[in-house]
Amino acid sequence: MLTGTSTEISTFKGQDRALRADRIGMAGLLLSVLAASAPLMVVAGVMPTTYSVMGIVGQPLLFVILGVVLALFAFGYAEMSRHVHNAGAFTAYIARGLGGTAGAGASVVALVAYSAMQVGVYGIFGFEIAGLLADHLDITVAWWIPALMGVALIAVLGGLKIDLNARVLGVLLLIEVLMVLVFDFAAVADPAPEGLSLHAFDPGTLTGAGLGTALVFCLAAFVGFEQSPVYAEETSRPQIVVARVVFLVVAFVAVFFALSSWALSVAAGPSRIVGSAQDAGPGLLFALTEARLGAGFTDVLHIFFVTGMFACLLSFHNVVARYAFAMGREGLLPSAFGRTSRSSGAPAYGSLLQTGVSLAVVTAFAVADDKPAGDPTAPVLQLFTWMGNVGALGVIVLLAAASAAVIAFFVRRGAARVQAWRIACSAVSGAALVVIMVYAVKEFDVLLGTDPGSSLRWILPGIIGAAVVAGVGFGLVLRSVKPQVHARIGLGNEAFQLEKAAESASARSGPKTAE
Repeated sequence: MLTGTSTEISTFKGQDRALRADRIGMAGLLLSVLAASAPLMVVAGVMPTTYSVMGIVGQPLLFVILGVVLALFAFGYAEMSRHVHNAGAFTAYIARGLGGTAGAGASVVALVAYSAMQVGVYGIFGFEIAGLLADHLDITVAWWIPALMGVALIAVLGGLKIDLNARVLGVLLLIEVLMVLVFDFAAVADPAPEGLSLHAFDPGTLTGAGLGTALVFCLAAFVGFEQSPVYAEETSRPQIVVARVVFLVVAFVAVFFALSSWALSVAAGPSRIVGSAQDAGPGLLFALTEARLGAGFTDVLHIFFVTGMFACLLSFHNVVARYAFAMGREGLLPSAFGRTSRSSGAPAYGSLLQTGVSLAVVTAFAVADDKPAGDPTAPVLQLFTWMGNVGALGVIVLLAAASAAVIAFFVRRGAARVQAWRIACSAVSGAALVVIMVYAVKEFDVLLGTDPGSSLRWILPGIIGAAVVAGVGFGLVLRSVKPQVHARIGLGNEAFQLEKAAESASARSGPKTAE
């Protein structure tokens, strides 16, 4: 599937093979991006955890508030997507606004953050499949066996055409969304004794020491909405489609998660939702579902819980592969990563890189696992919790930096007056994201569920800090040693067009100079 000849690859030099344009339309892009938000995994995992650990009854209101913050962010972010089409979305946007050195830093953070989020899901994915096999087929396997099988299957799908990936993601996503909606309506039709209370939307519920961490948890549920520009080079009419998908995803996620978290509180009762979540943990959704829709529906829900995680894994894999491709094309990674598959046009070497990272991390946690099969303790939950929170922190850092980049981009282009309201929206959202980022670092021990004195509460967020330092340091080195490479950061294939134009201008001026 891979090809090594120079006429069959795509790099910044502009060889014939590139990420294939017009592979994915608005519907396919929308479904691919939404899959990363893993709706069923959020409803079954993130929401009960937020209720139980943070004790915040007003979780539905948090999703509404964050929806507004990210909609403000999207006004500038979506406008940037009309001007910049690059598979390394955050890299390109931040480089265009804040310079190539900042773009290099963003590229490393994006690679680490999205890779961590994808790898983390393998832990809970493997454990859930092992549980289903034990419950329904009386087969006992360690969690890491289905996790490694998942790595292999994702590797195969990651090398296929993006439109085929979009179909897989779309089908899985639609089914899990439908399953959650069935529960939501069942909860509304059969509420707890307290009835259809709107208490969860009362601002007075957003009090207590857990508010900052609850914001981080809920914002992590939105991760994925920002990925549509990653596919800009492969979409039809990217200047229109990408911006629309950004807004559609933010709106859908905010409404869907606000409704679903409210449905959980209605089903358990606003006064009992925190206690019920503490007692049932990640089993809360399934317990409430079985009481209303029966064991058969709940068993099916478990199955699509797994397929939803698989869709999430594939979506993040595709994103990491495209960031690696963009970095290879611009000289931030070896040029081999800027190559595409001859048969599918997919970023094959980037896909192989992420497969290798996933294989190494899952294997490391498997080797460290001395627990019997079926035990959900470390390192299964550690893999999910540690990597997931590291990835979420990295994305929050990128979102905050992108807000600043949007402002700088339009100011530097002399469009500050025309884009004034978008700049203002970016400033407000950027300030909010910085506050959430500070909360995330300050309360990382709560996110991890560790003791405040644990060294992990600094080591794990330090991974993102190290990625920032390494990326910016690399950018500074490039600016000094290879200024021509530094100048291309964020330009993508536009660098080739600029080089062609410069060569043409030089050729035209050459004879005149000779005369």
